[in-house]
Amino acid sequence: MSRLVKDAPLAFGFAFSSCTATVLLIFSSRTSENDEHIMNLQTYFMEITSKASHFRLISYSQNPKTHRRHGCFCGKSSTLQLPLHRPHRKILRSIKNPERKLISTTTSSDVLRLLDCLGFPVPDALYISLIKECTHLLDADEAVVLHAHLTENRQDKPRLDLLNRILIMFISCGCMQNARQVFDEMTKRDFNSWAIMIAGYADSGDYQEVINLFTDPKLQYIIYSCNSFPVSWVFVCVLKACANTLNMTLGKQIHGWLLKSGYSDDLFVSSSLISFYGKIGSFKDGDLVFNGVPSRRNVVVWTARISNNCKEENYHQVLDVFKEMGKEGVRKNSFTFSSVLSACAKISDDGNCGEQVHANAIKLGLASKDYVQCGLVNMYGKFGLVKDAKRVFNVNGSRRNRACWNAMLSSYVQNGCLIEAIKFLYQMKAAGVQPQELWLNKLRSLCGSEILEN
Repeated sequence: MSRLVKDAPLAFGFAFSSCTATVLLIFSSRTSENDEHIMNLQTYFMEITSKASHFRLISYSQNPKTHRRHGCFCGKSSTLQLPLHRPHRKILRSIKNPERKLISTTTSSDVLRLLDCLGFPVPDALYISLIKECTHLLDADEAVVLHAHLTENRQDKPRLDLLNRILIMFISCGCMQNARQVFDEMTKRDFNSWAIMIAGYADSGDYQEVINLFTDPKLQYIIYSCNSFPVSWVFVCVLKACANTLNMTLGKQIHGWLLKSGYSDDLFVSSSLISFYGKIGSFKDGDLVFNGVPSRRNVVVWTARISNNCKEENYHQVLDVFKEMGKEGVRKNSFTFSSVLSACAKISDDGNCGEQVHANAIKLGLASKDYVQCGLVNMYGKFGLVKDAKRVFNVNGSRRNRACWNAMLSSYVQNGCLIEAIKFLYQMKAAGVQPQELWLNKLRSLCGSEILEN
C-alpha cells in the first residue's frame, strides 16, 4: 500500500484519460477476493480529486489573455469584482471563474508504469493498442520503451502477429536496427515477417539487403509452398532493388516466375518490370512487357513507358505515347507531365510542344504541382523564355521546393542573366534554400570574381 500511496499522484493524473478507462475495465474483471481492495483504491482516488495540488489546472485567472488592464480588477482575488459607476443601479453579482480544465499528456510508457504500480499484467490487446499509437505518432523513444517492457514482463514468448506489429512499429519510426534485431530473434516467421523487412529496407534505400532477404532459402520455401498471398507489392520492392543494383539476372528470373504464376497481369508489377528494363537499358524488353499488359493499362504503366522512352532519348516517341495515352482516356498525373516536359526540353522546336503540354497541364489542374512546375521552369529556361519560366515559378508563391528554385537559377545562368541570377541568389538565401553547386560555380566563372563565396 505504501507503494501505491507514493505513486498515487501519477496514477490519478490519468484518471480522465482513455488509457485509464482500460485499467478500470481491468478492475471490473478481477475476482471477488480483490473487490474490497479495489474499492479502497477507488475511494482513495476520490479523496485525491478534492485536492487541487495534484493537478495541472488552467483557469481564466491564470490565462494572461483574460487579464484586463483596469484598476478596479484585483489580480490576487479568485473572483472579479465589477466597479460600481452608478450607485443607484443594482449591484452586479461577482463573476465566478469557469470550471478549470485538466491537461493530460499520456504516453504509452505512462500507461505501462501505471499498470505496473497497480500490479496488473498488460494484456495483448493493450499492447496492440499502444503499438498502433507509437506507429501512428512515429515516436521512436516510446517504441523502444514499449518493446523493452514487452520482453521483460512476459514469461511466455509473444505471439507471431504481435511481433509482426512490433516490426512495423520500429520500421515506421526509422529504427531499422531494432527491427532487424527483433526479426533475427524470432524463432518462427511467416511471409508477413519477411515482407515487412523487405519493404522496410526498400524504403530506406538498402537495396542489397532487400535482395539478400528475398533470396534467403527460408523465404523461398514459404513462397513456393503457399498457393496464394498478396505478393505483388513485395515483387515491386524486389524489382526496384534489382533496378538500382543493376541485377539483371535476378530481375529476369523474377519476370519468368511472374509469367509462370500469373502475377504478370498485375498492373503495378508490370510497371515495375517496365521500369526495371528501362533502368538496365533493355528497352525492347520493356516494350514487350508494355504490349503484353491487357488493354486496361493505368497511368503508372503508361508513365513507365514514357520514362523508358526518355531514357532511350527517343523524345518524339514520348510525345506519340503521350497523345496515345490521351486517346485511351487515361488521366495523366504529375509524374507523367514531368517526364514529357523533360523530353520537350530536348526537342528543338522553340518550345512549341512544351507550351502545348503546359496548356494540357493547366486544363487538368496539375500546372502548380511541384514536379510539373519544376519541369516547366526547366523547359522554358532551355529555350531562353526566361519571362515564361519566371511566371511559372511565381505560381506557387512560398510553397516551392528546392528543385524548382535551382531550376529557376539555372534558367538565369544559362541565358546570361547574371544580374538577375545574383539577385535571385539573395532570394534563395532569404528562403533558406541552398543553391546547387553546379550553377553556383558557373555563375562565379561568368562573373569573373569570387564575390559569391558567401
